[in-house]
Amino acid sequence: MRCATGHAYDVARQGYLSLLAGARPPAGDDAAMVAARERVLGAGWFAPLTQALARAAAPGARPGAVVDVGGGTGHHLGGVLEPAPGRDGIVLDVSRYALRRAARVHPRVAAVGADVWGPLPLGDAVAASVLCVFAPRNGAELARVLAPGGVLVVATPAPEHLGALVEALDLLRVDPRKDERLAEQLAGGFVLQARERVDWTMALGRDDALALAAMGPSAFHGSSTAWADRLPDTLKVAGAVTVSVYGRG
Repeated sequence: MRCATGHAYDVARQGYLSLLAGARPPAGDDAAMVAARERVLGAGWFAPLTQALARAAAPGARPGAVVDVGGGTGHHLGGVLEPAPGRDGIVLDVSRYALRRAARVHPRVAAVGADVWGPLPLGDAVAASVLCVFAPRNGAELARVLAPGGVLVVATPAPEHLGALVEALDLLRVDPRKDERLAEQLAGGFVLQARERVDWTMALGRDDALALAAMGPSAFHGSSTAWADRLPDTLKVAGAVTVSVYGRG
């Protein structure tokens, strides 16, 4: 890839493009976390959320790409693109392990390594839809890349999300100020258009429950080996996510 001023970047042999600069790029999900996520998402445990995102982010006739900011393996983006033939998608993430999967998640997805807290490597008003699923939200940049008439779709966990698993393993809990912080991050650039609560139940065996714990931020503070002894053979876990749709303000 080459820009107009002559800067050149090689596409990795695994199919993704890294635009991360500096000697020490931001830390992202490691190989074990990505493998755990692939197991959980591949088994369909989060299918109700993917379906809700596909409804909310459907680009329709709006021009532009579907951009998944902090999109990891691109699983949800693939679900949005499947009923939108001819539409292209872009995953932005810092984890090279996630980007390797994202490069193969769908034939119309490009995977790009970028720090989503900084300037996004996208032109102005290029996105028909932007996904932000359990990911950082840089309000000014999200507003810049979203085209007029486009939608920003934000998924945030409700306090009850994964409750039984959180209690069993003492995992990180949802920030009680999450809704307040979301409003602050998007203030001035966006207007709330719709909001949907997505609830579902997962009857998980021990291995899938461990993978669900290991794919999230608690994996930085815990061990699957230690967690295994604290789980029953089966565990009923609730999914509870709020999907919010915003237009440009």
